Amino acid sequence: MNASIKSLVSTQAGYGLSLLRIIAGLTFAAHGAQKLFGWFGGYGLAGVGQWMESIGLAPGYLLALLAGSAEFFGGLALIIGLLARPAAAVLALTMLVAIFSVHLASGFFISNNGYEYALALLAISLAVLIEGAGKLSLDRRIAG
Repeated sequence: MNASIKSLVSTQAGYGLSLLRIIAGLTFAAHGAQKLFGWFGGYGLAGVGQWMESIGLAPGYLLALLAGSAEFFGGLALIIGLLARPAAAVLALTMLVAIFSVHLASGFFISNNGYEYALALLAISLAVLIEGAGKLSLDRRIAG
């Protein structure tokens, strides 16, 4: 196996990180589905795009598509543990954008639309990026 591919999919992490990865993946995929498809009470691309434009993020529709795709497809990658490091990197970047463009001005607590929730998802994404997908992952099977 190519050394760069092996380093991408290798992991020494255990079951605990696998659990965090799967739960975060489900969370990200659900939020992405809200943005992309309007599932789970979401507004879909048109609604999220309009909201993004209203807070100064333009072009709103394109950014909604990018954020929704990152969350949905990145979440699916985390759930199954396939290419978890690249997915975690994209999701970490997505959470940084969410923190600094939407939540930071509202303070820490989620009850005031603060950044605590996005920060927790950022931390989990960074842990997966650093440690790999864990024992229960396709990445580990690929790496051998």
